[in-house]
Formats: sequence, structure tokens, C-alpha cells
Amino acid sequence: MSNAPLMPMATAVWLVDNTTLSFKQIADFCKLHEVEVQGIADGEVAKGIKGYNPIISGQLTREEIELSSKDNDRPLQIKSTDVEVSGEDKKIKKYIPLSKRQDKPDSALWLIRQHSILKDSQIAKLVGVTKNSVTSIRNKSYWNYNSLTPKDPVALNLFSQKDLLDAIEKAERRIVREKKQKEKAKLAQQANN
Repeated sequence: MSNAPLMPMATAVWLVDNTTLSFKQIADFCKLHEVEVQGIADGEVAKGIKGYNPIISGQLTREEIELSSKDNDRPLQIKSTDVEVSGEDKKIKKYIPLSKRQDKPDSALWLIRQHSILKDSQIAKLVGVTKNSVTSIRNKSYWNYNSLTPKDPVALNLFSQKDLLDAIEKAERRIVREKKQKEKAKLAQQANN
């Protein structure tokens, strides 16, 4: 079975309203029954459904619609919906709405309590606050500390679970590295004595 467009009913509404395609072409493309498409055209089906433009969403091109409009036997071909996933993680500064900005100190407190191995700088980077804010929250000297309630930042969509796991792994590697350095220093001190 070939790919169906996103939101097939809404796509069918848009195609009925904005093209001269046959009901059969629209039905085949949207994986609907021809009678449903006829019902959309008659206003009996999909009442209140806003049309969804398949050109804007990249599922169809104007040329594809024009070619099929000229030939009623030509089926519409959906554009490949394969999304290219790049190997590189692009760091994009995510906009946080004003209503969620108070969640940042709450999230920092949650991270301090749940993942105490994370450095203040790591928490600051994850949550998007200053290192000084995280340090003052850890020391309980934050200006608004008494009104903070720990909230899971992943659940609040401040960053992804993957970001959190990466930060924890990095912190664990740092702890192992520091432990080895302490052991080396201890052995060196014992050798000198």
C-alpha cells in the first residue's frame, strides 16, 4: 500500500475545494472511498473540517495536481515522505514562552535533587539559566527559593530525555576520571614517602 497523506480527510476537503480533480483521483490519493469524497463535495461529510493544503506540507506539487487535473485516469503521486535525519545534532536555541520561564528554576531544583552528580554548569546549560542561579538554588540562597517546587524538565519539554542522559553520562565519566586522578596522586604521595 502506498503512503496516505497526512490528515487524509482534511486533505480531501482542500483538494475538493481547490482543484478540478475527479472524486476517484482524490479518493485514491487520500485512501478514502469515492462516496466519501462525493459527500465532502456535497457538504454532507467532513462538516467543520478545515482543508489541509498538501502543497504547503510538501506532499504534493502544483505540477502534480495540474498533470492529474488534465488526465482523469492519472493518479496523484505523493511526494516521498522520507524525512532525512542528519547525523549531526544541530543546537538550536529553543524559545521558552514567558509562562514556562518560571519552570526553569523549578527544573534546576529538580535536577539538583534527582541527579546530584551533575555540575552546576551542566544544569545551567540544560535548563537555560545562569550558573550563578543554579549555585544559589543549590545553596538555598536563591531569591525565590521558598516558592520553588521541583519539576521534571523533560516533562515540561525544556529539553529531551536524550539531552539529560548525555549530561548524566558525561558527569559519570568525569567522576570516574577524578577518582583515577585522586588514586594516582595518593600512589605518588605513598611512593615519595
